[in-house]
Amino acid sequence: MADSFLIVHGLEGSGPDHWQSWLAGRLRDRGLTVSYPDLPNPGAPELATWLEALEGELVRLSADRLTVACHSLGAVTWLHLAARADRRLADRVLLVAPPSAGAGVPEIAQFVPAPMDAAALARAAGSTRVVCSDSGDPYRPEGPELFEPLRVPIDVVEGARPLNTEAGYGPWSAVESWCLDPGSVPVTSR
Repeated sequence: MADSFLIVHGLEGSGPDHWQSWLAGRLRDRGLTVSYPDLPNPGAPELATWLEALEGELVRLSADRLTVACHSLGAVTWLHLAARADRRLADRVLLVAPPSAGAGVPEIAQFVPAPMDAAALARAAGSTRVVCSDSGDPYRPEGPELFEPLRVPIDVVEGARPLNTEAGYGPWSAVESWCLDPGSVPVTSR
């Protein structure tokens, strides 16, 4: 099991009913180390400041036994961070519902398109996994094949649209299981 966890929210942060907030509480209840930072200016984010904030968090956490769970714009930020890293940043990484340039959301324009650098992901983490819906996600109108260049496992949640609170993703036991057990896959059920 990991020694510590880093949870990275997306655009506008994650409210108290979001799966990330639920996960942070569940992991803390087990006595585990959880970093769940409020990234700067979540409603009008800047890539440089989010990267700086994450790099600051990583300085405090040991990469050897670190599990990272990113949602939406946080996942895209991780892809940028991995692309510029020259070392291992984490043991395992989960990228949930990364948005794309096809979303046409002005607030994320400087983040997308995300680097789709398989070699960088392999260098930055021992393993990385993407979780996305099959269709209907307005933040990623393309299908799951968008992530194939990353050469990582892709878990597809059918008919889920955005994997957020509005789609019913508050408690998400499959993600908790993945965090606690490296052999626990896929991450498609709630």
